[in-house]
Amino acid sequence: MLESPVPEPVLSVRPGEACGVFGIYAPGGDTARLTYFGLFALQHRGQESAGIAVSDRETLTVYKDLGLVAQVFNETTLSALSGDIAVGHTRYSTTGSPVWENSQPVYRQIDSNGIALAHNGNLTNTHSLATEMGRLFATTDSELMTEAVARDMTTHQRSLRASLLEVLPEFEGAFTMAIMDRDTLVAVRDPNGFRPLCLGRLPEGWVVASETAALDIIGAKFVREVEPGEMVVIDESGVASEHPFDKARASLCLFEFVYFARPDSTLYGQNIHAVRRNMGEHLAEQAPADADIVVPVPESGIPAAQGYAAATGIPYSDGLVKNRYVGRTFIQPAQSMRDHGIRMKLNPMPGELAGQRVVLVDDSIVRGSTTRQLVSMVREAGATEIHLRISSPPYRWPCFYGMDTGDRSTLLAAGRSIAEIQKFLEVESLAYLELEGLIDATGTAATGFCTACLSGAYPTEVPTTGDKYLLERS
Repeated sequence: MLESPVPEPVLSVRPGEACGVFGIYAPGGDTARLTYFGLFALQHRGQESAGIAVSDRETLTVYKDLGLVAQVFNETTLSALSGDIAVGHTRYSTTGSPVWENSQPVYRQIDSNGIALAHNGNLTNTHSLATEMGRLFATTDSELMTEAVARDMTTHQRSLRASLLEVLPEFEGAFTMAIMDRDTLVAVRDPNGFRPLCLGRLPEGWVVASETAALDIIGAKFVREVEPGEMVVIDESGVASEHPFDKARASLCLFEFVYFARPDSTLYGQNIHAVRRNMGEHLAEQAPADADIVVPVPESGIPAAQGYAAATGIPYSDGLVKNRYVGRTFIQPAQSMRDHGIRMKLNPMPGELAGQRVVLVDDSIVRGSTTRQLVSMVREAGATEIHLRISSPPYRWPCFYGMDTGDRSTLLAAGRSIAEIQKFLEVESLAYLELEGLIDATGTAATGFCTACLSGAYPTEVPTTGDKYLLERS
């Protein structure tokens, strides 16, 4: 029996985004400005801080700060960042606190050279790395990785490429990276490929980015996805591919399809919006409802709701209006802001909802506090019945690969039955899309996914102690 409300989240009411990574090699191009627009396309992946590093082949300059991309950069800051190579980052913290010192790219000076690293993911062997290297200098796993590469370059007088080949096999867990020195851009994807990364082509150079939408915004042509375990090196001699890791099972985070990625991005050759519509259609077949309208929770619930409505013939209605000028509720660090976040962000329309039996469609429920408030709002707007449909399975297990759900006690579905969750949320019925249906909806079931947060099956060893928080700074 669910006797008490789910504990309030420490950082968020939805799974925190997995950061945005961007890199560009374009001699003669305005790389800082192109990176700025690329980060705009990746803003949804991290809203705590943004940064750009750029090299003119003599000097490597980094500018970063807390805030959204448009708050951090302006014409003055961009005009001071000139060069042929750049990396950029939008951050949402999963290891390390949301303070300026933890914003990225991370920089290290190396004699007359230097390196800057942008990281998406979360290491699972932070404790052993920190013990080996000393932890006083580092407050994030990204900083640990940067320090490891810098030490190898300094100690052995190796190039960035050579040091990465030596050091990368020491890292475990999820790490998609763009890293640069004065002359070279390198893109790396961990051997499981937990987080996405793609390669694009410009007339004057090359681009790497977390999502294809970042290529589109700057007019780059998609070439291919960076393979799991691949290291792509881009310099004046062109593009080269290295494979410094032992081969592992491909395990792209399934939540990229459910929630993280932009609907106009492509993963595994599949359009995200189309996949999410497929999820809604599968959910309609699995869990139909006797209702009058289908209402999405904007924005990420819209495609699934469209699919559900199309499959059932129940009319689709935009019964909730989103304030597009309010950030995602999980990004608010203060409890008082989180309490009001859902009402700041979404407003029900009584004209659409009053007297209606509503199928309310959302992509996921993680901690439950937002969903419970939302159900109450729809009920207050006059809905007579609420049938909640979720286009993913129950989120029952913590993630150690780049989402901020490390404490299972905060997860609504952990150890609770569907009936108990339904009672807590106070809805007439509740159904989640089954895992098999979700994977089938992606249209790429044979490619390989990480389903750990939904199934408890982790592709790699994960820490059993507080390693994830080893580097936290208050």
